Amino acid sequence: MVSNILSDASLDQMFRNARTHTAWLDQGVSDVLLEAVYDLAKMGPTSANCSPMRVVYVRSPEAKARLKPALAEGNVAKTMAAPATAIIAHDLEFFERLPKLFPHTDARAWFVGKPLEHIRDTAFRNGSLQGAYFIMAARALGLDCGPMSGFDNEAVDREFFPDGRIKSNFLCNLGHGDHDELRPRAPRLDFDEACQVV
Repeated sequence: MVSNILSDASLDQMFRNARTHTAWLDQGVSDVLLEAVYDLAKMGPTSANCSPMRVVYVRSPEAKARLKPALAEGNVAKTMAAPATAIIAHDLEFFERLPKLFPHTDARAWFVGKPLEHIRDTAFRNGSLQGAYFIMAARALGLDCGPMSGFDNEAVDREFFPDGRIKSNFLCNLGHGDHDELRPRAPRLDFDEACQVV
């Protein structure tokens, strides 16, 4: 008998009732809460604990003004209104931290001098995993999320990561969503449409 399943209220908050928000209440998000989101998200697994995700929290009016030109037209209003926007990115030199993160073997040697495609794939795959953990961590801490594509990655990278080492993946607006502005939830695939047990 499984006894450590989360409560229905917790599952509702993280999955069943959680939505992608595009309208926001006028409530700020503190530095303490932004740090707590990362501190939860960082605990999720990555290959060889490589942890390539890097996050820039865009919150000040000046930083929002730097982000705005890179946004697709349909994403401008909701992003400018969000209390914070996280740029979820990945570090192409993540392997330089492996002596700290995976100290029981020389995992750095798995990447140094290896094809860039291998490094990019590892960074993108594991950074995307961490981005999903980030969303779940934010929801667990009571925040609503608005993850999105619909922006010019190269423009964001030029503005926020000019040394070329870090690459943006997606954006995630954060705050307390206006539930009155939500559309009906879109359908999901049923188990038999998406899964096989072999």
